[in-house]
Amino acid sequence: MADDEQPPHFHGHRDRLRQRLRQSGADAIADYELLELVLFRAMPRRDVKPLAKTLIARFGSFAEVLTARPERLMEVSGIGETVVTELKIVEASARRLARGELKQRRALSSFIDVLDYCRAAMATSEREEFRILFLDKKNGLIAEELQGVGTVDHTPVYPREIVRRALELSASALILVHNHPTH
Repeated sequence: MADDEQPPHFHGHRDRLRQRLRQSGADAIADYELLELVLFRAMPRRDVKPLAKTLIARFGSFAEVLTARPERLMEVSGIGETVVTELKIVEASARRLARGELKQRRALSSFIDVLDYCRAAMATSEREEFRILFLDKKNGLIAEELQGVGTVDHTPVYPREIVRRALELSASALILVHNHPTH
């Protein structure tokens, strides 16, 4: 950049957005702004606000953008493999964080805790999933496993496999979870 050139107009916006996140936390920024922060990394020399708003409008929310299938994301003009990879890194991080918090807490102390975990793991899935939470005698989480993935309205369940796995893990209790995709 020459001495008399100004940085692109969106550079100040990026700094202000980052500063607001640092000072006020994630609740102080809208979904499209959080998405902008992710897109900045994949598209460093482009104004990403219009793209962030387009993605939110198309998919419905920040979570739904992150969990959208790569081929659906790439249908949006301006989205390439670099952006999809960045979004999938954030999605994987969020899933791992949700699982980590549950494991760190060990005991599933309430039905709400189980619901929160399941929402993070499968709420935006476009296909039916059947998951199992294996618990010890104090309701501590031993393992969480995806037992089956089906179609938009069906997923197979094999009781013999559930029991076999529960015995392998010496589980004292099970929580069986099944979703109903809305897409």
